[in-house]
Amino acid sequence: MKVSVVVPAYNEERLLGESLAAIRHALEAFRVAGWDAELIVCDNNSTDRTAEIARAEGAAVVFEPLNQIARARNTGARAATGEWLVFVDADSFPSSALFSEVRNLIETSPVLAGGATVAYDTAPVWAKLAIASWNRLSRLARWAAGSFIFCEAAAFREAGGFNEALYASEEVDLFRRLKRLARARGRTIEILHRHPLRTSERKLRLYTPGDFLSFLVKTALTGGRTLRTRDDCKVWYDGRR
Repeated sequence: MKVSVVVPAYNEERLLGESLAAIRHALEAFRVAGWDAELIVCDNNSTDRTAEIARAEGAAVVFEPLNQIARARNTGARAATGEWLVFVDADSFPSSALFSEVRNLIETSPVLAGGATVAYDTAPVWAKLAIASWNRLSRLARWAAGSFIFCEAAAFREAGGFNEALYASEEVDLFRRLKRLARARGRTIEILHRHPLRTSERKLRLYTPGDFLSFLVKTALTGGRTLRTRDDCKVWYDGRR
């Protein structure tokens, strides 16, 4: 068995080294079971040292010129050779315990894809409430957060990968299709919660609660049209780091 970890990265020189070091350490959870593993970083048209740092950390680097998270993940996935794909965002830090749980699930259950709940090291009260609400919704609806997704590679490709018409919520769109595929095949979608993914609270420092609320309200009022334009998705694409 082989697992491919794909990390999309746009101007991530500040956090990428720490993230890749955590991923390389966590990959031992697969290697001790005799699995092969590869680490792929998709440089999403960065203008900083992202690609240099990725290579220094032992990752294979592929390039995607259009700055869009769905395209970056898809480009990384096309370069992957593993039977299983794991997508980890460049500002996130998975643990060995989380990767071990993924491996055990793949080995012992009919899982097709899944994700994990998310945790911040530090966060204001409003953000803790928001992430707790998301984690509950994620487990109930079986929607994985984009910061950590695992999926059988063949199923990912059959489902069509990430929708490149979307600039945000592409992970929810993907899991709607994966859930249909899982039902048709008698497989399962699992959201792990015993070892949450630790992720950066960077966006909480860079944007106000009003920024997030404004985006959510506009998305609801436009029937999701904001998800299809880069300008409306500034929290992800305005370049602040």
